[in-house]
Amino acid sequence: MTPPPNTAELLARGDLTVRGRIREASNAALYCTVSYDGEEAACIYKPVAGERPLWDFPDGTLAQREVAAYEVSEATGWGLVPPTVLRDGPYGEGMCQLWVEVVPEAELLALVDGEEPEPGWKAIGFAEVGEGRTALLVHADDERLRRLAVLDAVINNADRKGGHLLPTGDGRLFGIDHGVTFNAENKLRTLLWGWAGEPLTQEAADVLEGLRKDLAEGGTLTARLEPLITGAEIDATRARVGALLASGTHPEPSGEWPAIPWPPV
Repeated sequence: MTPPPNTAELLARGDLTVRGRIREASNAALYCTVSYDGEEAACIYKPVAGERPLWDFPDGTLAQREVAAYEVSEATGWGLVPPTVLRDGPYGEGMCQLWVEVVPEAELLALVDGEEPEPGWKAIGFAEVGEGRTALLVHADDERLRRLAVLDAVINNADRKGGHLLPTGDGRLFGIDHGVTFNAENKLRTLLWGWAGEPLTQEAADVLEGLRKDLAEGGTLTARLEPLITGAEIDATRARVGALLASGTHPEPSGEWPAIPWPPV
């Protein structure tokens, strides 16, 4: 699924019509259609008014963080986050994101017996599966997931669950639900620990160098992030990019914060 070039304008300026609610979401998430200049698309609208307060994030900021994650994703050139804008809607200002149709049979996560993953898989950790049994939780050794792991490290994603991974029929992979990102404190929680401590790919290193330039004072990405997150959070993002480049490796769990979100899927 490659979004058409006018998607951002469609999302930002189109007429939003609420069709239903995503009841599994922890915050208000409304399934909508958006129409503009003869075009129509399905989208998700998350009004700020429907956000639940969190102890570690300022109230009413999750929608802006979702848009900020999209801006960083676009700056990488990887296109890992569906087009996302901040706009007014039927219930006030909120995030509006293009709906992504997924391929449900795509295997990205699995529970397996044994203590080591099979070729093509990376270990996350052991999970209880009932009756005192444990199984090894693994994710695919997939370059799309590896790129997403780098993006999550940059934006400090505190909630990368399996249900936030959306593979599409044309081979692309999108990540969604980025409301708890960009905290100035280290809060990385993810299922994508399979490359922890391993060297970054040359591609990732090149992308991070580009982000470092774009995040400089007066940089293009800095200008896009300034209306969305705080100056301290932008500084922390710069620091995370610098730390990744300095280490040359994927981050490892800090031990100061639960490494895997719950529930993981």
